[in-house]
Amino acid sequence: MTTMTTTTPGVTGGVDTHGQTHHAAVIDHLGRQLGDHQFPTTPAGYRALLAWMASHGPLERVGIEGTGSYGAELTRQLRTADIHVVEVDRPDRRSRRAHGKSDPLDAYSAARAALAGTATGTPKARDGRIEAIRALRVARSSAVKARSQTTNQLKALLVTAPGELREQLRALSTTALISTCARLRPTDDIADPTTATKTALRRLARRHAYLSEEITEADAELRALVTAAAPGLLARPGVGPEVAGQLLTTLGDNPDRLRSEAAFAHLCGVAPVPASSGRSHRHRLNRGGDRAANYALYVVVLGRLRYDPRTRAYAARRTSEGLSKPEIVRCLKRYVAREIYTALRPTMRPSDFAQAA
Repeated sequence: MTTMTTTTPGVTGGVDTHGQTHHAAVIDHLGRQLGDHQFPTTPAGYRALLAWMASHGPLERVGIEGTGSYGAELTRQLRTADIHVVEVDRPDRRSRRAHGKSDPLDAYSAARAALAGTATGTPKARDGRIEAIRALRVARSSAVKARSQTTNQLKALLVTAPGELREQLRALSTTALISTCARLRPTDDIADPTTATKTALRRLARRHAYLSEEITEADAELRALVTAAAPGLLARPGVGPEVAGQLLTTLGDNPDRLRSEAAFAHLCGVAPVPASSGRSHRHRLNRGGDRAANYALYVVVLGRLRYDPRTRAYAARRTSEGLSKPEIVRCLKRYVAREIYTALRPTMRPSDFAQAA
């Protein structure tokens, strides 16, 4: 006697994310539309979205557009519920011109991309030490920019300052200038240009000192976190806390999503792109990937070209072979990406090695 077991086909979800609402859609295993609905971006809304999707059948996967921004919390909620989440890129302009643009259309498009396998990216987990590093780096970056702006404003104000005050301060170095301006004692007559200028200079100098203190605190916190996350990374030549923090942020809390060092190099935009045609066999510059990570690798290469004997010897040899400096830097960035990935492998969980090998 032969028995047959009937299995219920699974369904696939897609989500178009926004700041206040998410629009969800569900399709079956053949790509047929089963429904779409809008949910608020609240804890209750996330639970309702998951329950609504699951009501159409066994939920196999969910494609989400914007997992690193508006969809970050929804991604965390779905991963907690053991739902396979796929990162979906925004539809290109040609596709939108042909099919139109709306929240339901984008949600269905995300679901179809997840079902067809055209979207296969695994989103960052954003639930561990690396996410803490990313958050602190955001505040530090803004403080650095604000401090540079403050310095420029102070020097620009000094250019138009009354002659006696300008002559008193113009020969000072930046550090001495800021220290001196912070100690200025303007009089009570704020209507006097000299007094007003002294007041402005003192405020800018004190703002600079506050921002410097904030940056110093952030650097200490980041160094501790980076050392705990990747103990061997800071020991690499040319790698400091800022560079290490950026590379760890690019890698994410779930490094198993990158299956090889080649994938990491591609993510950093240092993997050459084939551009061969006919008898011509060549590669072109990769302009994709995480440009912040690409710049971090560039900083490492510049430091090594200046101080590392092995790197300098490599550059000299490649120069004798006819390569230009930009070409040598591109090669070195690829080598550094391989070295960084190798240094990060010991930080992966034991279960990551089989997938990343």
